[in-house]
Amino acid sequence: MKPKAVFYHAGCPVCRSAESAVVGALDRSRFDVEIVHLGSDKARIAEAETLGVKSVPALVLEGRVFHINFGASLADLR
Repeated sequence: MKPKAVFYHAGCPVCRSAESAVVGALDRSRFDVEIVHLGSDKARIAEAETLGVKSVPALVLEGRVFHINFGASLADLR
């Protein structure tokens, strides 16, 4: 089973740029990659918070949160 990588974003230009750079660089043969748009899937905001995500864009890789630049806080997405 491959380790999971979840990229959370809000669809803003900062998030889209990070998605292209970061997710594009992940080796999909090594990671199970999921992209979650929190702007349109608000039900997953609580999940992101539980994992430690404070702002988007953010990558959660094997349970570790990597905040990338700053597009929006999770509070702004509610």
